[in-house]
Amino acid sequence: MNTVNSTGTLYLLPTGLGAGSVNDVLPGRALAIAAHLKYFIAENPKSARAFLKKAGYPHPLSEAVITTLDKNTPETAIPGLLEPLQQGFDAGLLSEAGCPAVADPGALLVRAAHQVGIVVIPLVGPSSILLALMASGLNGQRFSFHGYLPIEDTARARKLRELEQRSQQDDATQIFIETPYRNDAMLKALLGNCAAGTLLCIATDLTLPSEQVRTRHIADWCNNPLTLDRRPSVFLLLAREPGRRVT
Repeated sequence: MNTVNSTGTLYLLPTGLGAGSVNDVLPGRALAIAAHLKYFIAENPKSARAFLKKAGYPHPLSEAVITTLDKNTPETAIPGLLEPLQQGFDAGLLSEAGCPAVADPGALLVRAAHQVGIVVIPLVGPSSILLALMASGLNGQRFSFHGYLPIEDTARARKLRELEQRSQQDDATQIFIETPYRNDAMLKALLGNCAAGTLLCIATDLTLPSEQVRTRHIADWCNNPLTLDRRPSVFLLLAREPGRRVT
């Protein structure tokens, strides 16, 4: 920990992507840094405590101060979350998304830390987005991540066709996610709205024993669909040339 006469460091601490062992996916440096921290900013304090326990946190969990930063946290609350760092204490930012500040509300905190001169150190850990792209075989030179797509059927179909067209025009992989219990609806929409020759990768349960990563043409997926209900998944598509849609 830094002395109270200097500004603390904000460590971006990766967590696991599921219920597996964090020792299998996190490097020793990240675990060692987590062990010496007493102040944490987390999207979900309950999950943060579970992570610290699995990571072998050497102090009583009751001694760890964990404050909440989630999608409902107002931007006006961000300066207060940084006060301990400005007093000289190091802090760890934890996310439900594996890597903090990527598809995660922690980006607001990181930006505010830069604005007041707090040092930000990202630590290596699993990002479902990058792991999925690595394993997909799709274009890793040009890609875009779009987060969640619209829920309503018509709007979702329109967005999928837009992304497919953009992928074809730019030769770029389009990446997006869905709430796990809506995965099957997303897959049905993909199969019903994308061209037969478009490549679709579905990366499911990444880093877990049940991990599956498969890349197929839409037509092939129609013949061999998956059941994805409540399994965390990342969807990636690449359309290289126009083609007929599956009917």
